[in-house]
Amino acid sequence: MKRSLFSLVSLLIAYALAAPSAPAAPKWEFNLKNETSGIVALEAIVVSPTLVVFFDRASDDPLQINNHSAWGALWNLETSTVRPLDVLTNSFCASGALLSNGTMASVGGDPRGFVGNPAIQPGNQAIRIFEPCASPTGNGCMLFEDPATLHLLAKRWYPSSIRIFDGSLLIIGGTHVNANFYNIDPENSFEFFPPKESTVRPSAFLERSLPANLFPRAFALPDGKVFMVANNQSIIYDIEANTETILPDIPNNVRVTNPIDGSAILLPLSPPDYTPEVLVCGGTATDPLDPSLLSSQTPATSQCSRITLTSEGIAKGWEVEHMLEGRTMPELVHIPNGQILITNGAGTGFAALNQVPDAIGNSNADHPVFVPSIYTPDLPLGQRITNAGMPNSTIPRLYHSSVTLTPQGNFLIAGSNPNGNTNLTVPFPSTFKVQTLDPPFMQLNRPKILSAPKNLKFNSSVTVPIDLPQELTRPGAKVQVALMDLGFSSHAFHSSARLVFMDAKISADKKSLTFTTPPNGRVYPPGPANIFLTIDDVTSEGAWVMMGSGNSPPTLE
Repeated sequence: MKRSLFSLVSLLIAYALAAPSAPAAPKWEFNLKNETSGIVALEAIVVSPTLVVFFDRASDDPLQINNHSAWGALWNLETSTVRPLDVLTNSFCASGALLSNGTMASVGGDPRGFVGNPAIQPGNQAIRIFEPCASPTGNGCMLFEDPATLHLLAKRWYPSSIRIFDGSLLIIGGTHVNANFYNIDPENSFEFFPPKESTVRPSAFLERSLPANLFPRAFALPDGKVFMVANNQSIIYDIEANTETILPDIPNNVRVTNPIDGSAILLPLSPPDYTPEVLVCGGTATDPLDPSLLSSQTPATSQCSRITLTSEGIAKGWEVEHMLEGRTMPELVHIPNGQILITNGAGTGFAALNQVPDAIGNSNADHPVFVPSIYTPDLPLGQRITNAGMPNSTIPRLYHSSVTLTPQGNFLIAGSNPNGNTNLTVPFPSTFKVQTLDPPFMQLNRPKILSAPKNLKFNSSVTVPIDLPQELTRPGAKVQVALMDLGFSSHAFHSSARLVFMDAKISADKKSLTFTTPPNGRVYPPGPANIFLTIDDVTSEGAWVMMGSGNSPPTLE
């Protein structure tokens, strides 16, 4: 009897081992795409369905062009390869965005040269132009600069720039030539590109927010005004009236702009009201002390602050919640389903390098945060942030990192260099590895937008052909259609990033999608966009379109 029982158990075990296991549930994953980006990708912007422009400082990066190190590059999303761009001016700590005609403009940068390339020109008044590139590989596409005739009105290093309602750029703040931690040499003004005026507009807000106001966080609001936050202060700026409305300070002494970097994002806008809400996360609750009195071990804050930009919301003030850990230099990025990715950054310290007395190698920050989190705006307070099911990276992404959503629907993550030039021997070295963070739907059958018009008019009904996997055709499935600007990533901020949901309906035969575009260029500033279709949290690849006429923005005659 015992032998029979033993034989039966053995057979059951053997059968269990031989039976096919259930497929693993899809999950978020980090994937290494290439050991080297060629340059440290401290700035990143998607410029076509297949191409991302990277910028670094003029340095000693391994990628070469014209017998010197490159500091601009084109990353190919299809092949995970890179090729150099020839840049004349120093793009270190610049900003940028896409214009209404699809042209990428990179503005400002470092006034200094580099000993390895004596021909480099100062970047702090630079305007670098990358026109729309029809080649999927970038062949024949290049950067244009003419510093003698094409330049900013003011010198700007560490500025911000956003696309506004007429498709031009509003350029905000910066420093002139000295960036020794705080902004002690400020350019407290605004200007436009293309220029609308012959002089800059002085900013009382930037004066008040000194000394920690580099890379102000700013967003174009759906009424055409602009929200800005710098240091611990915030305003709404009326471009047309040239006036500002002072908003409540960020609570609890938290400061959020360089060198005390938190991040900020305009939460998704939804019809019919497109009510704007801003989320600000991370940074540090410390006074702007002399850096000799600060530490790489100063805890970053876990605080997130959220405000609704209506009269009632402003009167109510900031609503406070908390991430699962403190983060300085995080980045907040839209997910097409309306959630927000929180990634990158450190648990202690500050941005920049070699200013605090206990720097880690050269880094003012320590304790990298390796696990991303997800923020769900519509959940109740206290339940919005989770890292359940999120993967653990092994690559620190600290100062001079970048991340962007791609048209493929995943996130491209690159950079990190809290060092003066290329340095591979310190605890936090110059980082050339490129990863993607892939959502679970990348492992599933996905909806497809088969084609879309090249140009879309505002306030119009558009029908496009789609292909849906059978499992996404159930009655009552949640359908979301997002119109997105993928933004310009630099220094823990995703300038111009935007998600506008559109009313949409799938046809009865499941073969077409009809959606209504935003009412005007204030809700979505005219220019390039990606349309993503999400059904039950499974998202299509983006359809690259031009929102509006595709004409160049207005300029000073």
